[in-house]
Amino acid sequence: AATIVSGAVAERTKFVGYLIYTLAITAFVYPVVVSWFWGGGWLAEQGFVDFAGSGLVHMTGAMAAFMGALVLGPRIGKFAKDGTPRAIPGHSIPLAITGVMVLFIGWFGFNPGSELAADMAVPVLAVITLLAAMAGGAAAMIASWVMMKKPDPSMAGNGVLAGLVAICSGVGSFGMVPALITGAVAGVLVVVAVLGIERVLKVDDPVGASSVHLVCGFWGLVATGLMATDDGLLAGGGADLLVTQV
Repeated sequence: AATIVSGAVAERTKFVGYLIYTLAITAFVYPVVVSWFWGGGWLAEQGFVDFAGSGLVHMTGAMAAFMGALVLGPRIGKFAKDGTPRAIPGHSIPLAITGVMVLFIGWFGFNPGSELAADMAVPVLAVITLLAAMAGGAAAMIASWVMMKKPDPSMAGNGVLAGLVAICSGVGSFGMVPALITGAVAGVLVVVAVLGIERVLKVDDPVGASSVHLVCGFWGLVATGLMATDDGLLAGGGADLLVTQV
């Protein structure tokens, strides 16, 4: 939750400011939000489902990231006088994608580890996580190709992360097909969100952190309400879980 903010406010904050923020969110904000579900809070009483934190972790950090970018304003030169955004590319796409792969590997601890037991659910959780990430990366590549007239590797990387974020909520309640659908939709959503936040809202989020973690985190909660094996709307469980997730 704390590290999500760093990318959204990149190049515009002093290190001490980031340390103060990190202390504030980890000491006062995150524990309150987490207590709403993990440990038996009011969301748990409502039947809410967030296995590994699409909302509790990712949306919490991403909302702080979005507000940080909004308050700080854009980097110098990001927007032309008429408001048109200018690309400020990173210095190394291979390093950026290497970072995506490190996160990808880490998610195999994050999601299966949220089982809190070394049982036979762990490999299943790992495969569901893998499928969502693959679908997200492929969908984002295709979406960027269609919308931007060229395949964008940075968008594909964000698509992998978008799939991983979205699957966190329902990873314990999904089969293979819902995992692929969740990841694919997240991959498309992240491209649309990155372009929308930059072009419409005029918020400078250099790495698309708000799009990946906030927009796709929310989609993950909704996807759980739609496709959870036992209680999802599309699985014949009615709308109760979907309403709770929203």
